[in-house]
Amino acid sequence: MKTVRSVLALVAAGSLVLGVLPGSPVAHAQPAPDGSAAAPAAPPGVDDISAKVQAFYNQTKTFQAQFSQVYKVKAYNQTKKSKGRVVFEKPGKMAWTYDNNGNRVVSDGKLLKVYEKDNNQMFEQGVEKSQYPAALSFLMGQGDLSKTFNLKQLDAATMKFEGGYVLEGTPKEATPAYQKVIFYIDRETSQVRRVIILDAQGNRNEFTFQTPSVNKDVPTGTFEFTPPEGTQIVKPG
Repeated sequence: MKTVRSVLALVAAGSLVLGVLPGSPVAHAQPAPDGSAAAPAAPPGVDDISAKVQAFYNQTKTFQAQFSQVYKVKAYNQTKKSKGRVVFEKPGKMAWTYDNNGNRVVSDGKLLKVYEKDNNQMFEQGVEKSQYPAALSFLMGQGDLSKTFNLKQLDAATMKFEGGYVLEGTPKEATPAYQKVIFYIDRETSQVRRVIILDAQGNRNEFTFQTPSVNKDVPTGTFEFTPPEGTQIVKPG
């Protein structure tokens, strides 16, 4: 189940790989009435940053990207690295394809399937019955980032993300999937470049997203998956 938990933790929050609304005006300092240079604008705070992310996501119908994952399991002092491709489509559809191990996570908006190739098994559960639908709501086209999380801004230099913004989110409603989520946001585009998910066991799940594309057509069948014959199907109660 550790593989499943690592994937579900990513699904629960990871996925806020967004940017500012295309074509949004950029504020520039205007000269003062007397012709002198105006004082530079104050740096954006938590509300401004999260609002830009939210505004973009509200206009996003599909999102596709390559991802890399570094999952650190504290109890076993293990680090697992993976990579693959992720696709989201509103409302409620997603598909994670792992290149290195053949695992899949697919949801058609109603049924969630988590396939583990090495274990020859697939977990099936209705999205509404799972433990993470509230955390998924923002990603799946419902909910609000600032309403889901208590957000605070961290020092980007300290977090080794100079040139960007770093927000730490604590869920307003407790969830076993994670305790905190850290979002690394590009200053120029307001895209979330990296997500780190921390859980109660001290595990750390880091996802970095590359070559994102937004509102592009998704191939037919992306959110459908049939496991190989002989796969054990597990349906948690």
